[in-house]
Amino acid sequence: MPTTRRPVGARPEALFQPPPERQPLAARMRPRSLDEFVGQGHLVGERGPLRRSIARGHLASLLLWGPPGTGKTSLARLLAGEIGAHFSTISAVMAGVADVRSLIAEAQDRIALHGTRTVLFLDEIHRFNKAQQDALLPHVEDGTITLVGATTENPYFEVNSALLSRMRVWRLEPLSDDDVATVVQRALEDEERGLAGSLGPDGGVSLAQDAFDHLVGLAGGDARAALNVLEGATALAEGEDIRDKDGKVAPRLEDIESAAQQRVLAYDRAGDGHYDTVSAFIKSLRGNDPDAALYWLAAMIAAGEDPRFIVRRLIISASEDVGNADPRALQVAVAAAQALDHIGLPEAQYAMAQATVFIALSPKSDSVGRAYLAAMADVMRLGSLPVPNHLRTAGDRRMKTHGIGVGYLFPHDFEGDDVAQQYLPDELKGQRYYVPNDQGHEVAIAARMAEREAARQDKPRRKKRSDPPMASMGDGMKGSMESRKKLAETQKRDAG
Repeated sequence: MPTTRRPVGARPEALFQPPPERQPLAARMRPRSLDEFVGQGHLVGERGPLRRSIARGHLASLLLWGPPGTGKTSLARLLAGEIGAHFSTISAVMAGVADVRSLIAEAQDRIALHGTRTVLFLDEIHRFNKAQQDALLPHVEDGTITLVGATTENPYFEVNSALLSRMRVWRLEPLSDDDVATVVQRALEDEERGLAGSLGPDGGVSLAQDAFDHLVGLAGGDARAALNVLEGATALAEGEDIRDKDGKVAPRLEDIESAAQQRVLAYDRAGDGHYDTVSAFIKSLRGNDPDAALYWLAAMIAAGEDPRFIVRRLIISASEDVGNADPRALQVAVAAAQALDHIGLPEAQYAMAQATVFIALSPKSDSVGRAYLAAMADVMRLGSLPVPNHLRTAGDRRMKTHGIGVGYLFPHDFEGDDVAQQYLPDELKGQRYYVPNDQGHEVAIAARMAEREAARQDKPRRKKRSDPPMASMGDGMKGSMESRKKLAETQKRDAG
């Protein structure tokens, strides 16, 4: 049923909402329109899919997946307001099936009596069990409600596939430091809802640059956390009557530290501290010092470094510094990254620490990296060289009259499943890039390579096979397709 779009900025009034002076700063500063919404440009930016969808008055059931403080609840309210729908909210932490049925009944009455759609916002949807999630299915299916779920957990593991198939999953990213700075600055300057008017201290609030930067940095992309710390630091400074020359309450760096219950660390995510600390981390991994690596890991996490940046460095180190000396290092590093994606911080710190220790104590080899860079240097020097004829594929038998695909030796036809032949371009024939060193698993790799080279000095001997030559997978598919074609022809003939 077509709906009348609500004017921009309008939003449903919540029942039993406390007066503004009793609401925390983060609640008061919720955006009132999509134009005020900060971040998530990939979803609600000028060309974002959600913005374009609601511009046509359409909103399908969806699931907002992202870390805390990225705007899931605010976005759900705004989307409902933009299409003129009634907004109902429920928390999976406190509600049960009976609460859901009550809201569904209200939604049915609302659409029957007034033709008004209902957007049901279900926070922490992953906390609903299977039966509770199943209770939503028929009402999402028939359009009684437009369900907007929110979760910080991976929905593909936590939400029933039946419900998930009826919803579109949208991933919300942590806010950038610039986004958080915008939110904080707006709270400092807003006279209606922020700290600059009657809801703030007399004279307003100002932050010195060092306090402002630290507040933004420690938020870690969480706007709610930044506003909560700002409000707490303002209360501390006001209690001691700490003011600047203009008479504004001026929370100091130590007030931000106290409100956040976190020490100010000598670390700047965008400056020298960032690069120096991660450099120390990488060099400790490379230098086989697990204790130092763990310290720098802890320093980065405590200072609010993006954990995804850290696991990327672990993955790089596993290949760059360990390589084939212990191929398991890459598996452990990738597993740590997956653990971070699945469970997030703080629990993922264990997996990150495990990967850190494993990589630091692994035998080291940069042979793979050296080999690749040498190959890349030849590509840049000589360009893309022609593929030797015997390695090229002859898509048509007639191409073989030109020598294409002729002369290739199938290694599995020879003893040892190996046969000497040229694989490099003619200009690089005999070139050697990869030279394993004498550490860890590369010792075995070097021995295997030497054994293979020695075996290649002898005349290659073909295997004595008693079984017929192996058919290709294409041959198997060809027979199946022919059978289907014959069956179709028979059915068509019988029908005629």
